[in-house]
Amino acid sequence: MSKRSTEAKLAFIVEMIESIEMIVSRHGEASHALEDIEGQLAILMAMTQIGETINKLDSHIIAEQNLEIVQKGAYDLRNYIVHDYDGVDLYIVEDAIVNRLPELKKFYAR
Repeated sequence: MSKRSTEAKLAFIVEMIESIEMIVSRHGEASHALEDIEGQLAILMAMTQIGETINKLDSHIIAEQNLEIVQKGAYDLRNYIVHDYDGVDLYIVEDAIVNRLPELKKFYAR
């Protein structure tokens, strides 16, 4: 993978995180954004894009940043949303928004 491709993926992850932040900001908090069907659908799509893109990063980037657990968590959340196992528990998504996305953004924003 070229450096440009890696940087484009990192930028896309940050763009998706910032999109979620914007949606949440418009609604005041994550739980309110997830109660709104348009907000919910947009957030779920952005979360799946984040998980999919993180999974496509070179393993050396993940290893050098010690992000193996973060990568697995993001991809697991993506699978959970995409496959809708017994319905998506929006509290899990809200927790990811509030507690995981800020740390992801710190790692990937350059």
